[in-house]
Amino acid sequence: MQLVYEGKTKVVYALEDGNYLLKFKDDLTGADGVFDPGANTVGLQMEGAGRAGLRLSQYFFELLQRHDIPTHYVAVSIPDAAMTVKPAVPFGQGLEVICRYRAWGSFLRRYRRYVKEGQPLPAFVEYTIKDDAAGDPPITKDGLVLLGILTEQEYEIITALTRRAADLIKADLAKRQMELYDLKLEFGRVGAGGEIAVIDEISGGNMRVCYDGRFLDPLELAEKVLG
Repeated sequence: MQLVYEGKTKVVYALEDGNYLLKFKDDLTGADGVFDPGANTVGLQMEGAGRAGLRLSQYFFELLQRHDIPTHYVAVSIPDAAMTVKPAVPFGQGLEVICRYRAWGSFLRRYRRYVKEGQPLPAFVEYTIKDDAAGDPPITKDGLVLLGILTEQEYEIITALTRRAADLIKADLAKRQMELYDLKLEFGRVGAGGEIAVIDEISGGNMRVCYDGRFLDPLELAEKVLG
């Protein structure tokens, strides 16, 4: 296999069969040793976080696939902390799509004059450009269309898929008395037909989950979901 890219939390390899291999690291986003799924810098290492993220990604990707939400997921190897995925073409140079159920994190920091901390939100979908140097700036539908990153139809498809996926995950967590505050997803075009699909990972590293009055770190979340 051939090294393609090394990111903050994963290393990407190209495989001979045309698929890709994502190797999960134990690095987590945050600052000063504090985990924050909304951060765009590595803030800490947590032993076992890579495998925990992989196991959760497997669980949630298979949940989405059972409900006919397209993904790039193929298979996992837990001992290798690796996930095999179908090749995907990102939108622009990468988008993050966040579904928010409560006012928290960057949303609260930006709009604190208008919302209270923890205020319920109606599955509010927000887009940000993947650009660490610019702080992953939010962007509107009109901006995405203007810059040629998405068409209006693609925007509507991704927004609908985001809400469907997030609602499924939220309901699944609720069965275990956990509450999903927000979830960050990524999308790309997969296959010869360019089908829009959920890509990257779906783990404790890109969601905020509250249990018994506190937020769970990625290892705790994996343990509570998977045992």
